[in-house]
Amino acid sequence: MSSARDIGPHIQRLRKERRMTLDDLARASGVSRSMLSQVERGQANPTLATVWALADAFGVGVSELIDQVGPERAIQVSPAAQIPEMRSDDGGCVIRVLSPGDSVGRLEWYELAFQPGSVLASEAHARGSREHLTVLDGTLTVHLEGHHQQVGAGATARYPVDSAHAIENATDRPARALLIVAF
Repeated sequence: MSSARDIGPHIQRLRKERRMTLDDLARASGVSRSMLSQVERGQANPTLATVWALADAFGVGVSELIDQVGPERAIQVSPAAQIPEMRSDDGGCVIRVLSPGDSVGRLEWYELAFQPGSVLASEAHARGSREHLTVLDGTLTVHLEGHHQQVGAGATARYPVDSAHAIENATDRPARALLIVAF
């Protein structure tokens, strides 16, 4: 699992490469200066909303913002301890970023682990984007423009995401899924 100590220095490096102060990044992202400082020093683990706001401020995808890419090899292996991890705003969904940084803007994939009652809410993605949600364990509900669809273990739901949407574990048991976002 990638910790705040791993993500923070990468955010700081991007900020400095763009010659931004903490105040500049706070204005551009809507994240408070104190929270940015804590994240950069590894004292706070950013929520998914914070990571998305920072990625938007830097003009990069979420995967590119948190990806820790090593040297090129014929077969690249990312040890489990180096897979970036984030949490949903409610803290009940752990999101592991499985896609490499060079796939940002084309294809991103995630492993999701939901606690009972947790929700992963998302703003609209780029026009024409689609999500492909495969439930591995449990049951999840996809919410999209007033429609709600339960998805059980082994099933895959495919849906447009150019409007606000959410994935919810409305059950009393944990659930796991793989999510692919195609742009």
